Amino acid sequence: MSRRIVVAMSGGVDSSVAAALLVEQGWEVVGVTLQVWPPGFHPPGRHTGCCSLDAVDDARRVADRLGIPYYVFNFQELFAEAVIGPFTREYLQGRTPNPCVWCNERVKFGALLDRALELGAEAVATGHYAAVEFCPERGRWLLKKARDRRKDQTYALWPLTQAQLARVRFPLAGYTKEEVRALARRFGLPVAAKAESQEICFVPDDYRRFLLQTAPEALAPGPIVDTGGKVLGQHPGVAFFTVGQRRGLGVAFGRPMYVVELDAASRTVVVGGREEVMAQGLVAGQANWIALERLAAPQQAAARIRRSADEVGCVVEPEAAAGDDGSRVRVHFDSPQWAVTPGQSVVFYQGDVVLGGAVIERAVRATAEQGARQGHTTSARA
Repeated sequence: MSRRIVVAMSGGVDSSVAAALLVEQGWEVVGVTLQVWPPGFHPPGRHTGCCSLDAVDDARRVADRLGIPYYVFNFQELFAEAVIGPFTREYLQGRTPNPCVWCNERVKFGALLDRALELGAEAVATGHYAAVEFCPERGRWLLKKARDRRKDQTYALWPLTQAQLARVRFPLAGYTKEEVRALARRFGLPVAAKAESQEICFVPDDYRRFLLQTAPEALAPGPIVDTGGKVLGQHPGVAFFTVGQRRGLGVAFGRPMYVVELDAASRTVVVGGREEVMAQGLVAGQANWIALERLAAPQQAAARIRRSADEVGCVVEPEAAAGDDGSRVRVHFDSPQWAVTPGQSVVFYQGDVVLGGAVIERAVRATAEQGARQGHTTSARA
C-alpha cells in the first residue's frame, strides 16, 4: 500500500517537479494550493505569483498531467493574521520583516501539515531547495543545505521544529535548478518553461506602495538626523526606509549617506557615512535551535544576516538578561558586517548543517576604525 503525502503546489516549476518525483517514487500524492489572500484583497500592481489565479490554474494543469487529486485550501484568515498583519506592523515599527519565514513556520509547515495529517498523509512536501535527515548521533532531525547552493532556501526555514522536520520532505534537495528544468521537460509538465517569481507573494512590486494602500498611518513624517543628532531634513515615515538604504532619502547631503537606524517611537531616521552602518555583532531573539537542543555555551558558526548575504564566521552565545527566557543570543562577527537590519533573520551554520536561527533585534556597532577598514570593500545593499 502506497504512502500518502500532500504536496504544496504553487504553480511553479519547482513544486510541480517535486510532485512528479514523488509520484515516480510511488507515493500517493495529493496536490494542494493554498488560498491565502483575504476576501477583497488585491495586491497593487500586476501579479502572477504563487498566490494568483494564474498559479492555481497552472497547479491544476500539472495535477491533471500527473493524474493526482488536487485541492485548494482556504487559509485566508490565518495568512492575514500570521503574515500580512505582522508584515505591516513590523514596517510601522521601523523594522524590515521577512514574511516568507512566518509563512513557512505558521502556514506551510504549520497549518498545512496539520491538515495533511488529518487527511491521513504522513508528510508534507514542497519545492524548497533544502534537505532534511535524521542524525542518530544527535538524536535530532537536521536541516541541511541543498546541493544547489545558489538556490538554497534554508535561510527561510530556520523556525521549523523537530516535530515539523520529521514530517517534511524536500524532493529537490539533490538537484540543481537546471536539472529541475530538465526533469520538468521529461515529465511533460506544462510549466517547464515558466519564469521564476522572486517577489513577496502579496507584494508584487514596491512594498511602500503596498503600505500606502493598506496602512495609511505609515505616512508619519519626522526628522532625518545624523548620528550626532543634527537635523538634516524631513521624511514621510520610518516605514518607508530600511537600514543601509542610500537612495530615496529625499535630502541632498553633499556626500554618500546611508540609513543607520530607525526609531519609530520618535519617528526619526538616523543617517551616517558608510563606516557608521558597519556592525561588529548583533543581538537577536526568538531563537530556534535545530541541530542543538539549546545553546548552552558559545558556539563557533557561520552566520547569514539576510537571504542574499554571504556567510561570515562568528561566535554565537546566550544573551543573559533579567527575565529572559533563553531565546536571545549575542553574535560576534569575525569581521564587521554591512547593514545589520532589525526584523531580518540571522541563521547559523556549521558546514551544511543549520544550527538554528533568530530574529535580529539590534546591531552592535563596529568602531569607526574597524568600519573604515572594511567599508571600502563592502558594496551597498540598497
